[in-house]
Amino acid sequence: HVEPHIKESASIRDLVFGFGDGVNTSLGIVAGVGGALISADVVILAALVGMFTGAKAMAVQNYLAVKSQREILESEIKREEYEIKNMPGDERQEIEKVYREKGFTGDDLKMIVDKITSNKDVWLKTMLTEELGLNLEILGSPIKNALVMFGAFLLGGILPILPYFVVKAGAITSVTAIVIAIIMSVTSSFVVGALKARLARKNWVKGGIEMAGLGTGIALVGYGI
Repeated sequence: HVEPHIKESASIRDLVFGFGDGVNTSLGIVAGVGGALISADVVILAALVGMFTGAKAMAVQNYLAVKSQREILESEIKREEYEIKNMPGDERQEIEKVYREKGFTGDDLKMIVDKITSNKDVWLKTMLTEELGLNLEILGSPIKNALVMFGAFLLGGILPILPYFVVKAGAITSVTAIVIAIIMSVTSSFVVGALKARLARKNWVKGGIEMAGLGTGIALVGYGI
């Protein structure tokens, strides 16, 4: 029996967030600048600038956010380590309280507490998870999360720009390029939203429509401006 639990929740979050934001950022620029019937070169330049600066900004902010969260959690870990070392009696009582609330009493409670407190690593981990609800593994790595965000943003951001390279070659018009960019962006957003919903055991059609609808709204805002 294998249980397919999702352990890389932070990476999945950054992949979906980065891709969706990349698509929406570029689509908004393409629909807005391209909608003004400006030359393909200008549309491509504007969208590329927006895509790379947006990807860099999102990656940096994600790095700082995750790093700050990890630093806060690590300070809590150090505090628990200090208390276990210098106030073992109080920390043992906290372990007893946790498992008493789970329904253990008498010899069973004493056996569990003795077993946990006999190993400082197990003791610390139990305090972090049971008392404070902390889990550094779920939070993720600042550098890894930043790179995932950066890559996903670029991957999503390039899609709405691609039709304008065809415009530059003279194969299609600017209006056609906008339509193709919207179709590509909405379709890819639907696929990512559907995959996200499937991973979360939700309705994949609803998840896809939700993410695709947000992309369509971005296009309308850009074109309206």
